Amino acid sequence: MINVLICGIGGKMGANVLSLLSQDGEAKAVCGVDSCNGEQFGVPVYKNFDDVKEKVDVVIDFSSPAALKGELDWAVKNCVPVVLATTGYDENDIKLIEAASKKTAVFRTANFSLGVNLLVKLVREAAQALGEKFDVEIIEKHHNQKVDAPSGTAIMLAESANSAYGGSKPYLYGRQGAVGKRGNEIGIHAVRGGTIVGEHNVLFAGEDEVITLSHSAQSKRVFAAGAIKAAKWIVGKPCGKYDMTDVLENL
Repeated sequence: MINVLICGIGGKMGANVLSLLSQDGEAKAVCGVDSCNGEQFGVPVYKNFDDVKEKVDVVIDFSSPAALKGELDWAVKNCVPVVLATTGYDENDIKLIEAASKKTAVFRTANFSLGVNLLVKLVREAAQALGEKFDVEIIEKHHNQKVDAPSGTAIMLAESANSAYGGSKPYLYGRQGAVGKRGNEIGIHAVRGGTIVGEHNVLFAGEDEVITLSHSAQSKRVFAAGAIKAAKWIVGKPCGKYDMTDVLENL
C-alpha cells in the first residue's frame, strides 16, 4: 500500500484526492499539510512539513506556490517523490523545482487529465500540418474562484503549438484598443465565471476555414484521479523531472 501525503488537503482538489484514495486498493492518505484544522479529514493534518510523523511514500500537492519551498526541502531531505499539481509558479519557483529534481523525483504537469494531454499532442500535430498559413488562438474558461490567468494548461497548449514553429511565436495575452493588424503571435485569452471546471479551445484560423480542437472537464475529480495515477507511477523512480507523457507511454 502506497502512503500519500496530501498538501492542500483542506481545498476542493485535496478533498477530491482524499475521497478517491478512500476507495483505492493500492494507495491511501496517511496525513496532510494545510493551514486548516484537520479533525474533519480522518487523518492527521500538519501546519508544516517538518512536523509530519507518518511514513510517506509520495506527496500530492494541490495547494499553492507558497507551500513549494518547504515541501521540496522536506521531500529532498526525506527522499520522497513529489507530484506537483499546482499552477501559478514564478521563475524562482521553477528554479527550486529544477534543483529539487536533481535530488528526488518530481512530477509536474499543468493538467492531469488524460484527455487534455491527448489534446496537447493533437495541437502540436495540427500546427505542424497547417503551418504558418493558420493563425493560432487559445481560449480558456474557468470558475470565478481561480486565482491565476491564463491557466497553466493554456500555456502548455501554446507551447505545444509553438514547438511546431521552433518556438518563434510570441504570446499575446488578450487584446484591447487599437492594436493594429494581427502579427505572428499566439493569442491567449482567459474567461472567468460561475462554476466552469475547465474548458480549453485551440483555434487554427486560416483563409475561409477554422479548425477548433477543444476539451471540457465536467468534474474536478478527473484531475484528482490523474494525480493519483501519477503518484502511484512515480514511487520508486530515480531523481529527475517527469510529466504525463511518461505515464501515457506506459498505458
